[in-house]
Amino acid sequence: MYMKAIIHGKLILPQDIVTGQTLLFDKRIRGFQEDGRPLPEGTEIIDARGQYVAPGFINIHIHGCGGADTMDATPEALATMCRLLPECGVTAFLPTTMTRPWPLVQKALDNIRTARADPPAGARILGAYLEGPFISAAYRGSQKESDIQQADIAKIRPYADIIRIVVIAPECLPDDSFIKACRKLAILVSLGHSGATYEEAVRAIRAGASHITHMFNAMSPLHHRRPGLVGAALTEPVMTEIIADGFHVHAAALSLLAKMKGPDRITVITDSMRAAMQGDGISELGGQTVYVKDGRALLADGTIAASIDVMDHSLKHFYEVSGFTLSEVIRTATLNPAKELGLAGEIGSLEEGKRADLTLFDRDLRIQATYVDGEKAYERSAAAK
Repeated sequence: MYMKAIIHGKLILPQDIVTGQTLLFDKRIRGFQEDGRPLPEGTEIIDARGQYVAPGFINIHIHGCGGADTMDATPEALATMCRLLPECGVTAFLPTTMTRPWPLVQKALDNIRTARADPPAGARILGAYLEGPFISAAYRGSQKESDIQQADIAKIRPYADIIRIVVIAPECLPDDSFIKACRKLAILVSLGHSGATYEEAVRAIRAGASHITHMFNAMSPLHHRRPGLVGAALTEPVMTEIIADGFHVHAAALSLLAKMKGPDRITVITDSMRAAMQGDGISELGGQTVYVKDGRALLADGTIAASIDVMDHSLKHFYEVSGFTLSEVIRTATLNPAKELGLAGEIGSLEEGKRADLTLFDRDLRIQATYVDGEKAYERSAAAK
């Protein structure tokens, strides 16, 4: 592969934003040099024209988009997600399952395994995020109650190569053995869809749980005498993922999270469903009808369903309300998830030797172009610029 060079860009590094530097890459980032210096013969020059250049976004919790859903368990569904996500700056993701009968979950996991071995074009599949069925019925959110099951490591073990994160409600476990078994398999344990007391949550964290699923949503809230799962998440050293679409979580709560956790323990996700990128109408999530209107997705009883947001918009909203610098906000969707998944040596930051997963965006965080392994996966049309 021949060399490419991005010139005149604002390079977003984990701690700073740098100008006056040319980014050289092929499949991987090959280095940096001052703008204006001679480039290797035959180099393809990409003029960023003052736009931002960031590592590709990593969406670790996403059910679907563009009419496709992980639980469709078809090659076409995952191919659709891989193709569309670069439009939002996403270059890698974890397809996320739902609380459904276990054979359907297995089918989805088998499909993810196959797609990871023979990747579709576009965003890279990093593994699977198992949201349910090991959750609390009382805090199921938009998950289907009749499909909830007791946590069973025997169901997880055959998929240890593909499951990266599994969600549990700790108050529903008889002891800590499931958490410890998952950690031995190198699977991250996340607390969510849970009515856990503060004490139950802390005990699970001490046993090895290290992640919180869509912070504030579908969990026991903060109370001054009963801090609940929210209290444990805010005070314990765990990674907190957040839906920052401006609907699921109030701006004041987003600001509180930013102040309490700082830029290194927050991961922005979308938790989006198949209706994302499709507009208003009737859709489906986990076998349930969802009604989408004015940027909101609700079940028939008014329960908030998964979001229909996209990553670039979520990051823009989080930037507006969090008080973080732009570099810190971008870290929540790049280096933070990469570190948590043990992939920071490959992706998540603009560093020599890492994969050339890149996205370019303007000051309004509108994606202009996205590269996966150095190849252009998306470019905004001239009419839309």
